Amino acid sequence: GVLAPGERLQSVRDLAVEAGVNPNTMQRALSELERDGLVYSQRTSGRFVTEESSMIDETRRTIAQQYTKDFLEAMERLGYTREDITNIIEGFKKEDSENGDTQVQ
Repeated sequence: GVLAPGERLQSVRDLAVEAGVNPNTMQRALSELERDGLVYSQRTSGRFVTEESSMIDETRRTIAQQYTKDFLEAMERLGYTREDITNIIEGFKKEDSENGDTQVQ
């Protein structure tokens, strides 16, 4: 969601500095994203985010499912049941609606 479909990515070096990793590591990560079809290269112009919104949506959904699974497992390790977890989330939603917020933060 940070970059729009079709948007140009920063250079490998700039991304590596921003992420605090070696440029070779960033190059490998970008190559993997390219293999997955999430970014593409244009000779002499750089790399760009794919314009295939369905691919972006599916990737976001997959990541969200993994985050949700990890969250539920962590809460269960703390001793919460699924019902407890639901009640906690509902409490946040209620607080947000009382404060005029439209999203859980």
